[in-house]
Amino acid sequence: MMDSDMNTQNDNFNVNDNADNAINDSMNGNAAEPDSEVLHLRSALEWTERKLDEVLEANYIQKQEYRLLQERYNQIEASYNVISNAFFWKVTKPARLLLDGLKGMYRPLRTGSRLFKSGVRSLRIYGVRTTWSRMKSNYHNRRAFTSYSARPLFTADELFAQRGRTFDRPLRFSILVPLYNTSEKFLLEMLESVQNQTYAGWELCLADASDGEHAYVGRICQEAAEKDARIRYQRLDRNLGISGNTNACLAMAEGDFIGLLDHDDLLHPAALYEVARAVCEQEADMVYTDETTFYLNPSKDAFNLHFKPDYAPDTLRGNNYICHFMTAKKELFDLAGPFRPECDGSQDHDMILRLTEHAQNIVHIPEILYFWRAHKDSVAEDAATKPYVFEAGCRAVRDHLERMGLQGEVSSMKEAAIYRIRYDIQGAPGHEPLVSVLIPNKDHIRDLDLCLRSIYTKTTYPNFEIIIIENNSESEGTFRYYEKIKAEHGNLRVLQWDGPFNYSAINNFGAGYAKGDYLLLLNNDTEVITPDWIQEMLMFCQREDVGAAGAKLYYPDETLQHGGIGMGMLTLAGHLHRGASRKDPGYMRRLQYAQNLSAVTAACMMVRRNVWKELGGLDEAFRVAFNDVDLCMRIREAGYLIVWTPYAELYHYESKSRGYDVTKEQKERNREEVALFHARWKDTLQEGDPYLNPNFDLGREDFSILPEPVQYRPEPELL
Repeated sequence: MMDSDMNTQNDNFNVNDNADNAINDSMNGNAAEPDSEVLHLRSALEWTERKLDEVLEANYIQKQEYRLLQERYNQIEASYNVISNAFFWKVTKPARLLLDGLKGMYRPLRTGSRLFKSGVRSLRIYGVRTTWSRMKSNYHNRRAFTSYSARPLFTADELFAQRGRTFDRPLRFSILVPLYNTSEKFLLEMLESVQNQTYAGWELCLADASDGEHAYVGRICQEAAEKDARIRYQRLDRNLGISGNTNACLAMAEGDFIGLLDHDDLLHPAALYEVARAVCEQEADMVYTDETTFYLNPSKDAFNLHFKPDYAPDTLRGNNYICHFMTAKKELFDLAGPFRPECDGSQDHDMILRLTEHAQNIVHIPEILYFWRAHKDSVAEDAATKPYVFEAGCRAVRDHLERMGLQGEVSSMKEAAIYRIRYDIQGAPGHEPLVSVLIPNKDHIRDLDLCLRSIYTKTTYPNFEIIIIENNSESEGTFRYYEKIKAEHGNLRVLQWDGPFNYSAINNFGAGYAKGDYLLLLNNDTEVITPDWIQEMLMFCQREDVGAAGAKLYYPDETLQHGGIGMGMLTLAGHLHRGASRKDPGYMRRLQYAQNLSAVTAACMMVRRNVWKELGGLDEAFRVAFNDVDLCMRIREAGYLIVWTPYAELYHYESKSRGYDVTKEQKERNREEVALFHARWKDTLQEGDPYLNPNFDLGREDFSILPEPVQYRPEPELL
């Protein structure tokens, strides 16, 4: 995708006259910002002239190479004619054909060796069922990417137009690139990707710690700096490590914003332009983009399209999803301080966490503007081979929590930079806050008994009460069961709700009798799996910035029922990753760490009592459907976060007790609730879910990718 953009740009050499005229107009005072516009247009002119010189030089070289190749071809053809007429050559033809066939079989095997190794690893970790599910998902997304890459994010005309646009606020970006024994090919490609930026206001800060065997790194950079004054190069006396080398780059930086670029990665030609737009149009002080991983050519062998959510603090603590391409205001770097050597390996995660602690407006650009190269020595290829990365990541998250006044233990997965935080529960042992578990029920005592038995036999949290809200049961056995279970457990009560079924009204009624500081809404058709399920939700709800937390729910066949709720999915709302196998790590491992989402299901949802009272509980206009999603939307609207955690696990025998909407009255009620929800949250639905990327197909719940790139805030004048 990027290569096609660059090649197309090389054909556009008719900018000279337009640029000269624009510069003259600017000098004559016809432009609103003469200095910035002249600089921008002059840079565009210099870029065009440089490209023209390169093409002319390349054309001359190609002619010379063609002449030499033609001579060599004639020599080889003459030799071949002599050999092919020899007796030995003719009698060995069958053997040669067999050898060629074996080579043909080996090539695709060698090409697919990485996939084979990945498949074996997946089988070992996740099993056959999950591996097969992942293979199908990857195949589907690979087909989508084939279509995606065939449609560049920007046309050649749009990229050309970007070079001529100026912004009201002139910005200069300092791009930090620490160098260490960089491959010559990778280095040249990285430099070219920066010089091909459609936004000209940048400086490239290169700090080189390469050893003597890689002296070409300095030579290439010095030659580039002599031709382009925006490239700044410094030779370091010794290798200071990735953080120390990056700090050397940072000391060179004089720009308004700082951006981080690895020495073997590539930027999309429009990367800085789009970041400049976000800064100027949205007053962003920190910006990040989507990215993809590739081996040799992003338009041909990219294998990991990372479409990210908007800024989400709990998500960032669990995984450095922001990663590349990240830029932030220079003042934020000054406040955050230098890169820390003790976090080498996860130094970017550490820095990003520190920057977010000071940033006021973090903007996400949902476009793939960064290309992360994977090779045998890179973390992008396999972070599991570098365990120090995980240790450094734990330190980065742990130190961040301490700065934020949060206490908890941090651990990492063995095979990925995924972090689990076990926040300390407030209150001394024996004085933990009371959690009130609200369970509406009508008959179905087998389901209810399974739910209650799992709570009492597995739950390790010591301070909870259970309130069963009885709603029009018809079996005498139900009431006998109530008396029996109350006699067994002193912390269980049964309340009587005599009105017609209204899930919202029933829970509001029960909440009025609850004594706890935290309300845990729970369906009667659930079964606890993890003993610390209450702690896992409570640790988030006790934070003042969190309004509600939800759990990971499975169907009886071990497939996922609930991995959080995505707004706009399946028209209104859908369950993320529904149908995935229990061991499936999810898209970009999103099923493996706690994260912020727009909503969670009330089949198992914890809400802090003061938040519940502030918002008036569930809206009783939603009698059956959308009451939980509506509550979560109002919680977010009030400024609180929603957290979904994969570490609170339960089975959910969905709609087993109430059933599905089959009668005419039920269907009519459902239509009314759909209409009400859409009317109330129409604007939010149109804006899109901030925790879902617009590049996902909302007609599915499995994070399938749309076949065409979605342009971020399209500019009508450039279309």
